[in-house]
Amino acid sequence: MNFQPASAQKLYPDIVWKRLFADLDRDGQGLNIQIRRTIVCAIEQGVLTNGTRLPSSRRLAVLLGVARNTVTAAYQLLIDEGFLASRERSGIFVAASTSRIAVGPDRQDAGDGKWAGRFAIRPSDLRQIDKPRNWLDYPYPFLFGQFDPAIFPTNNWREAMRATSSVKEIYGWAGDRVDDDDPDLVEQLRQQVLPKRGIFAEPDEIIVTIGSQHALSMLVQLFVGSKTVVGVEDPGYTDIRNMAGMATSNLRMLAVDHRGVVPDAELSECEIALLTIGHQCPTTAVMPLQRRRELLELAERDDVILVEDDYEADLLLEGEAELPCLKSLDENGRVIYVGSFSKALAPGLRIGYIVAPRSVIAELRVLRRIMLRHPPTNNQRILATFIALGHYRLHLKKTGAILRRRADLISGLLPEVLPGFRWRRDAGAKSFWIEGPPDFDSGCLARAAREKGVLIEPGDIFFADPETGRRFFRLGFTAIGETRIEAGLRLLGDLVSR
Repeated sequence: MNFQPASAQKLYPDIVWKRLFADLDRDGQGLNIQIRRTIVCAIEQGVLTNGTRLPSSRRLAVLLGVARNTVTAAYQLLIDEGFLASRERSGIFVAASTSRIAVGPDRQDAGDGKWAGRFAIRPSDLRQIDKPRNWLDYPYPFLFGQFDPAIFPTNNWREAMRATSSVKEIYGWAGDRVDDDDPDLVEQLRQQVLPKRGIFAEPDEIIVTIGSQHALSMLVQLFVGSKTVVGVEDPGYTDIRNMAGMATSNLRMLAVDHRGVVPDAELSECEIALLTIGHQCPTTAVMPLQRRRELLELAERDDVILVEDDYEADLLLEGEAELPCLKSLDENGRVIYVGSFSKALAPGLRIGYIVAPRSVIAELRVLRRIMLRHPPTNNQRILATFIALGHYRLHLKKTGAILRRRADLISGLLPEVLPGFRWRRDAGAKSFWIEGPPDFDSGCLARAAREKGVLIEPGDIFFADPETGRRFFRLGFTAIGETRIEAGLRLLGDLVSR
C-alpha cells in the first residue's frame, strides 16, 4: 500500500478502500476470505491503525460490488477474532488491542558482496533448466512436468480433504511423527500403487519424500562422497547431474542410445548410477526387457548400485502399456526405486517415495529427520484417502485418455509443421524429443517462440556438452489444452520456416 495510515476515528474516502481491495479476485478464494485477508494484512502492516473506522457493510458491499451478507459475515468473523470492534451506533473500528508487525530500521546497503567469499558452493553457477515461473500466462506452454489445472480432480480432492478434517483425523496427523510417515499412505503405496509396477514391499522398505528431487538428493547425500564414482545419463536430467557433480569429483557421463542407457565399460566402473529406465529423460526411450536384464547382470557382477528414477510411471496414456520396472526384476537388491505423484497428479503436491532394502531406508529415515523431520502429514493423509477412495485410479484413467488425444494430435501435425525434423515419443511418454537439421539452433527458436507465447524446452541443457544438444528440443503436452495445440504448433512451424 502506498497511502498513509489513518488517524483514530478517521474514515478513509471511498477511493482508498477501492485501492485497498484492488486485488479482489472473483475467480480466486471465496470473497469472504479475501475481504478478511485484506483487512487483517492492512491491520498487521499498520495501514489500518487502532480505532480506524471501516465503511458500513452496506457501503463496502457497494464499493466492491459484492453481496452485503458477504461483507457482514467477514466483519463478524473479524470481530470474533479480535481484529475489529463494533461500537453501538458508531460503526465498525479496528480493535485497540490488535498487535502490529514491528517497524524495522531503514534499510541500508545490504552488502551482498561480502557474502560471495563465504559460500562453500555456488549453485547459481550451475546450468539449470529455465522455465518461466508464470508459464500459465502463456497461451501455448509445450512444457514437460507441468500440469493442466483443467484436468486436476478438484471435487474428488476436496472430498479427501474433508474426510481428513474431522477432529479424530486431525489428531491422527497433526502430531510430530519424528521420523515416521503416515501409515495410511504407506499402506496405499503398498496395496495400490507399487503392485502396478510389480513391486511388493514391506512398510520398513518405504520412505516418503518431498517429491522425487528430494529423494534423489537424499540418496546422493547417503551414498556419494567426494571420490565416489557416479554415473549419470548424457543426455539426462539436469538436476541429477548437478546434484552428483556437487558431491563428487568422479562424475561419469553414461552413453544413451535409442534403447536408453548403454550397459558398457563406463557404467561398469561406477559405484552408483542414477538412471531413468522407464522413459529416458529427455529422449523418452523405453529400455527393452533384455537390456534391463543385462543392466542387472552388470550391476551384480561389478557391484554397482542402480537408482531407478521412475518419474512418470503411474500415468499411462490410453491404449499404451509399460514394461515391468527395473526394481521388479531385481533379485539381488541392487536397485533403489524412486517414485513420485508430481507428474501424475500435481507438481505442487510434492510427495514422492523411495523403495529400498530396509537397512537403506533406516539410514534415510535418520537423514531425513536431521533435514526436515518428515513431510507434512496432512498432505500425506489427504493423498492416502484420495487413493483409498479410488479417485487416483479414476484420475489416471481419465487423464490418460485426454493425454492420448493430445499425443495423437501432435503426432499428426508434426510432419506438416516441422518438415525435415525427426522426433520420438516412446509408449507412455508425455513429451516428444525432437531433432532438427545439423544447423538448427533450438535456443534461438525457444527465444523467438516465447515472444509469440509458445514455450518449448531447448535440448542443450540436458547434455554435458551444450553444443551437442543445440539442435534438439523437448515438446511436452501435459500443460497445454487440446484446443490450443494446433495453433501453437503452427506458430512454431512458421518460426522455423523463417
